[in-house]
Amino acid sequence: MAKPLRFRRSPQSWNADRIRSRLERPLDDNLGVRAAAPWFAAPPGYDARRFDMDDGSMALFCWTDHDDDPPPGATPGPAAYWLGNTETPRALWRTDKYGFEEAPYPVSRWAQRELLAGLHDDEPWLAAFPHVSWFFLPVFCSKDGAETTRAFFRDHGAGFPGATREEGTGYVESALRPGILDDYRETMAGKLGTSASLDLVRMSAAIAEFTAAKVLASAGYRITPEIEVTTGHSLDYRAEDPATGHASLVEVTRPQRVSGRSANTPVAAIRDTAATKTNGQLEAHAGGVTLLVDCSSFPDDDWAVLRRERPGVRHKPAIVLRARPDGHIEGYTKGSVPIDLSASIAWV
Repeated sequence: MAKPLRFRRSPQSWNADRIRSRLERPLDDNLGVRAAAPWFAAPPGYDARRFDMDDGSMALFCWTDHDDDPPPGATPGPAAYWLGNTETPRALWRTDKYGFEEAPYPVSRWAQRELLAGLHDDEPWLAAFPHVSWFFLPVFCSKDGAETTRAFFRDHGAGFPGATREEGTGYVESALRPGILDDYRETMAGKLGTSASLDLVRMSAAIAEFTAAKVLASAGYRITPEIEVTTGHSLDYRAEDPATGHASLVEVTRPQRVSGRSANTPVAAIRDTAATKTNGQLEAHAGGVTLLVDCSSFPDDDWAVLRRERPGVRHKPAIVLRARPDGHIEGYTKGSVPIDLSASIAWV
């Protein structure tokens, strides 16, 4: 799978003639290009160009002789930054890549203004969801994932069965609004994927991790995603109680709805999916991890069965929950769960 959109940095001097010969002409020969001034003013101290290709892809380029605040590992001096979801010209092939948070702030801010304007021009309805627009910008504008990630929110209600695009996207907006995952944007946005094929199961599973962040943070825990443990695995979250300093590890899984899978009952579905975790990374970790089973893909009837029977998932401690687009989350526990989520989950 491709990576989220990132800057390329060229530590060389650039001018208008070199840009025409090394960037514009090769792009025009291969794709057809219109080079023009950017939509927004270039970063202070930089010149800039915008390239719009005939196939709908685009790129941004800005350059300066005085990059005095370079990314980690780079040296001050002449530099240029390229960002685009199109082919990379040969002149930039062997350049280092940097995320939005690593590039100089004025460069990153300018580029994101350009990308957000283009995103909202293509998908005007997303303008009502500024946190979703900004957080997922690296995948909404990626080379392979632009169409699929936008369609996931627009046409599939962010993975909530029967939800409108406004309902599903509004739920994710509310999860992102507090800023609890802002420092991990590239990692977490990348979980949604930058694949040209639409994988609703994988993308819905990614949203389960945002639900986990929502319930943990709403209950007062400080969260850190992608925790490496001694077994060589990574677990989804460490949740620290700020009052006591006690930290718990949390792994998240999201079963598919019963329809279309071999497990033909809701109980079998959650046990089947949980087994992929318990027979792998959780088994290797030898206990101590809370498994969060997110049943938000289940329709009302399937969840009603689980709500009534409260079955186990062959792992303890566990939390089985279901989130609705309006923000209501209910669930039940199995075993002695070391985290208290009473403030964010209505127990059944």
